[in-house]
Amino acid sequence: MAVSAPGAVTSSELLSVVASRELAGRRTVFAGIGLPTLATELARLTVAPDIEVVYESGVCGAHPSRLPETIADAVLVTGAEAVIPMTVLFGCVLQGGHIDVGFLGAAQIDRWGSLNTSVIGTWDRPSVRLPGSGGGVEVMANAREVFVVMRRHHPRSFPAELDFCTTPGPDRALAEGIRPLGAGVTRVVTELGILAREGVGEELRLVAVQPGVTVEQVRAATGWDLRVADTVDEVPPPTRAELRLLREDVDPERVYLR
Repeated sequence: MAVSAPGAVTSSELLSVVASRELAGRRTVFAGIGLPTLATELARLTVAPDIEVVYESGVCGAHPSRLPETIADAVLVTGAEAVIPMTVLFGCVLQGGHIDVGFLGAAQIDRWGSLNTSVIGTWDRPSVRLPGSGGGVEVMANAREVFVVMRRHHPRSFPAELDFCTTPGPDRALAEGIRPLGAGVTRVVTELGILAREGVGEELRLVAVQPGVTVEQVRAATGWDLRVADTVDEVPPPTRAELRLLREDVDPERVYLR
């Protein structure tokens, strides 16, 4: 039986471990940079040894010797199964329906799984300006499902209305007459718990809480009236083995671990 990890576990470690477990049984993952990269690399060493990782820069089947700092990091190319033009990646791989999971981060997410990675505040006078979409719109529209990992869970990150919609989920896209291929966001991993939905027409609901967190705490930290599953599980804490792999093998240089 796995033994729970002793001592302090950082938020980045908790999120990476819990998110990696969600990739069990998945085969092809389009990974964003940051926590999605950490989680995907840990999953390769644990629950998904045959996972194929695809990056926005056109790298398919990546086997980096260290964690990439950007999608253009040359370390992604060394040992990769293939490097293809971005036009082929987006036009054939993504739009062809060959990605099982798109793994993204975001600054804000709403109850339907639409994302904001553009601005916090108003467009004209934002309090924070963010990187923007990147390939997020194409991933959301074409991956079979999308997982999101969020560093912070509070009402500003989970608002009733996004400050700006960078990446519309399928429900919002359908309202504009656009029919995406995939189910949109189906899993959201946060420092407080796991939210989930099956697909179009469903709101995100709380299905699990992190150790020591209550359902009431999660609902209070969410900017809308969060639905709660009939049974809410408690997420098993990171094990010694998972933390050792994460700290010593996946990110020993602390590129993303904080």
